[in-house]
Amino acid sequence: MKKPSFTVIIPAHNEEKYVRRCIGSVKEAGEHYGGEVEIIVVCNRCTDRTEELAKAAGARVLRNEDRCIAKVRNTGIAAARGEYIATIDCDNRMTRGTLKEIAYLLGTGRFIGGGAPIRFERYSFPLWLNDLLCRVSFGLTGLYCGIFWARTETFRAVGGFEELKAMEDAATAKKLKRFGKQKGLEYTTLRKNYLINSTRKYDDLGDWLYLKLMLQNLWTLLKAAMGDKRGLDKLLDRMFYDYNG
Repeated sequence: MKKPSFTVIIPAHNEEKYVRRCIGSVKEAGEHYGGEVEIIVVCNRCTDRTEELAKAAGARVLRNEDRCIAKVRNTGIAAARGEYIATIDCDNRMTRGTLKEIAYLLGTGRFIGGGAPIRFERYSFPLWLNDLLCRVSFGLTGLYCGIFWARTETFRAVGGFEELKAMEDAATAKKLKRFGKQKGLEYTTLRKNYLINSTRKYDDLGDWLYLKLMLQNLWTLLKAAMGDKRGLDKLLDRMFYDYNG
């Protein structure tokens, strides 16, 4: 019996340092899976060689100019040709058995989709703390993120990723979980495979990065909680949408 085909969507903003590495991990997972795998790199405001390198590595390249990672991913979802979709950020990697495990879980008929555990590509004390926080929050909420995966028809039925500038991952996980509950299906996570999470921001800005950001921008975060998100938008642009470390 023919295996379901995959589309793997990779959003990329000036990722010439990482795009070949990410695509390579997807190709290795595709070879292990043994089915057809389409790789879509969605270039977002790229001014470097990301597009050129992605094409040379065999990816299909699309463009999106929004400062919203969810809209970038949704550009890929709208164009996907595969029966199943998985998403991964360009500076990260997937482990060899990722696509095979996704296909198995979706093939059981028990799951609407899910996420993946996150493991850093290197560790230190503050990164172990971050890892622990991720594991605890995922375990308590069940809103696993990292690599998102589901049937293509599922992503399209829920309208793709929730188009928020931040926390779109948790909002999308909630949406998939609700949709699955309506159909008697579970939202879950991979058991044997995981996302290899890039530490490039920590390498560049220090391993205590996010704790320092919370302390340095406490007033900005408090104002955002009260509805004034102008300062938060600038912080998100600096740390995510304009970051090229």
